[in-house]
Amino acid sequence: MQQFKGTEEYIADDGLLADVNAAIVLEKPLLVRGEPGTGKTMLAEAISKALNKRLIRWHVKSTTKAQEGLYTYDVVQRLNDSRFGGGDVGNIGHYIKMGPLGEAFSSPEQVIVLIDEIDKADIEFPNDLLRELDEMAFFIPETNETIVAKVRPIVLITSNAEKELPDAFLRRCLFHYIDFPSPERMRAIVRAHYPTMNNDLVQVAIDKFYRLRQVDGLRKKPSSSELLDWLAVLVRMGASAELIRQEMPLLSTLIKREQDVALLKQLRARRRF
Repeated sequence: MQQFKGTEEYIADDGLLADVNAAIVLEKPLLVRGEPGTGKTMLAEAISKALNKRLIRWHVKSTTKAQEGLYTYDVVQRLNDSRFGGGDVGNIGHYIKMGPLGEAFSSPEQVIVLIDEIDKADIEFPNDLLRELDEMAFFIPETNETIVAKVRPIVLITSNAEKELPDAFLRRCLFHYIDFPSPERMRAIVRAHYPTMNNDLVQVAIDKFYRLRQVDGLRKKPSSSELLDWLAVLVRMGASAELIRQEMPLLSTLIKREQDVALLKQLRARRRF
């Protein structure tokens, strides 16, 4: 049995590694929550890279229906073909297209499925997937066919906790909350992405970043991914550690809400930040 041990770019703590590997062994979905920008989506990419398995992504929106993840039946195309020619309308299977879960169940090799931001969909969305995720199978009435997973996929589900998920759904998943990285782990993450970056610049930038996250009243705290973007821009602009210490330039990379920009201006005017 393959084990996930992280990658050079994805620095995971022992708890996350243990939960990912438990989900692989138990063949159960892993539900991952955490602040935006803490690496939930990147985790699926890292598992795919580390285990050398294909990643199938299902990005959930507010209008997404569970059925779309299984299969879709293009009845309109079949109707057009029956009227104007151009297809074997007698074979309904030609008009069945597998969704992300259907594709994963049909794969002869184990794949990884990412159901990204499941809490964006309607509250009934996770309930509509209970049986399919439990049994790794679903029925297509149009063709009278049952699709059963040849090899159970590794399923990773992410949530930003915008909505509470049903208890029945939670019982079928393992759960992990990704804590925001400590400054020490953040330094390791930065080093993994920018191994040659100046040590003084990295240290000062991280200190400023965590100070910014501690500002009372900030509506959107900057994320790990935004810190990495900020550092990349600072280096490109030739910023020094001293400049970051005094001015904290290019805040637009970190602060994304007008109210937060106004708050920081007030604090700077009062010399409190």
